[in-house]
Amino acid sequence: MSTEGQERLHAAARRFRAMAPPVDDWSLRLVDDSAETLSVRRGVVEPIRLSRDSGVMVTVIEAGGVGYGATTDLSAAGLRVATERARAWARRTADLQLVDPAQLPRVTAHGTYRSPLAKPWHSLDTGVKLERLLDLALRMKIHDAIIDWSAGLAYHDRETLLVSASGGEIRQRQHVLMPWLRAVANRGSETQIRSFGPDLGGQGGLERLDILELDQQPERLAGEALALLDAPECPTGTMDLLLMPGQMTLQIHESIGHPLELDRILGDERNYAGTSFVTADMFGTYRYGSDLLNVTFDPGVPGELASYAYDDAGTRAERDWLIRDGILLRGLGGAASQARSGLPGVACARASSWNRPPIDRMANLNLEPGDSSLEELVGRIERGVLMDTNRSWSIDDSRNKFQFGCEMAWRIEDGERRGLVRNPGYRGISSGFWRSLAGVGNAESFRVMGVGTCGKGEPNQMIAVGHASPPCLFRNVAVFGGGGS
Repeated sequence: MSTEGQERLHAAARRFRAMAPPVDDWSLRLVDDSAETLSVRRGVVEPIRLSRDSGVMVTVIEAGGVGYGATTDLSAAGLRVATERARAWARRTADLQLVDPAQLPRVTAHGTYRSPLAKPWHSLDTGVKLERLLDLALRMKIHDAIIDWSAGLAYHDRETLLVSASGGEIRQRQHVLMPWLRAVANRGSETQIRSFGPDLGGQGGLERLDILELDQQPERLAGEALALLDAPECPTGTMDLLLMPGQMTLQIHESIGHPLELDRILGDERNYAGTSFVTADMFGTYRYGSDLLNVTFDPGVPGELASYAYDDAGTRAERDWLIRDGILLRGLGGAASQARSGLPGVACARASSWNRPPIDRMANLNLEPGDSSLEELVGRIERGVLMDTNRSWSIDDSRNKFQFGCEMAWRIEDGERRGLVRNPGYRGISSGFWRSLAGVGNAESFRVMGVGTCGKGEPNQMIAVGHASPPCLFRNVAVFGGGGS
């Protein structure tokens, strides 16, 4: 964001303070979002996508109710209209509140946050970035059987300013970069895909391309896509399963992250995306997984997709254990859900934009490393499969029964990889799957990744969440190949 854009937010905050309404409490969340996406496919530069979105959300507590009003008009007149709308909704909903607004903490903090940034997005001309993408994509065209090859970069710059009647002022700025490469191979009726990113997106600038060793990926991806054409189908049966971080990301997301959201447990998502198999009485006693399962909410990891210092409700974000030694300790719920449920939560009230109120969302949800190397995990498997990179997913509306497909896999026998297999998949039940966890990779195999397009809420809020994990070994899992049952 330009200096002019930053001053625009602060000027609006000053205008609002000067005209603040006589209510029990108020807060103003100002957001300025800009994004740019560059992509090339089959040697052709695709249309550049640019967006800019700025606005404010006024929240008021009055007469025992909470109301919201949002606008893109940052003038005094625009702010006044949004404020009156928020006050009207507060009065109208006073008798319908699920939690007494007096129980909600006031925003009193003063603080800042900024993504680590070594090489800003705009330090390179658009033409230079496109030339790099064209080169990366072309290097995947290593054989006539490669029928599609593409590369892209998505950049997102978001600044938020949260001010309150209690004198709080929190300013945060996030720079996010998401690269991707994709190679598609075909022979006859067989098509295979190998991809890199965008689950490797993170906070930072163009330096992330070097951190991710993007230049070393094109030929590898294309070669693997070709090799999959000739690979046998993944075996079917009950066997050991070793998941790499690229697949653990979605496994954590769907069968730990979503089930632990307090508003989902309370029933708020049942009409849109279902409920949860987790119930309120499980916290503190329920065995979610084996003793090896340790999961943290950690918004302080440098460069992870959802790192921040405060959530969008103004709560200071700290590292907390969600699951420790397999036992469920706390849920993913912000201050409002904690007050409503009486359950422990974390600072995860997040909003996708200026025109959405904060709701319970995952942020950085990480499976902590153990003490085994990848080679040691492979060596402990008598018969099994190693899988990497998600290709498909399905999970029931209580986030319990699931089925996932991956891009590639290796058959393992007697502690050694025996060859590539194609079209791998596996299924399970969350409440039992995590208890079969028998090995966790060490810190050297730990990878910081994420999901950039997590949708939730009505109206929908699309948001980025971070996940980190080492490889993990599970015993006696239902594995299948070829899309079979």
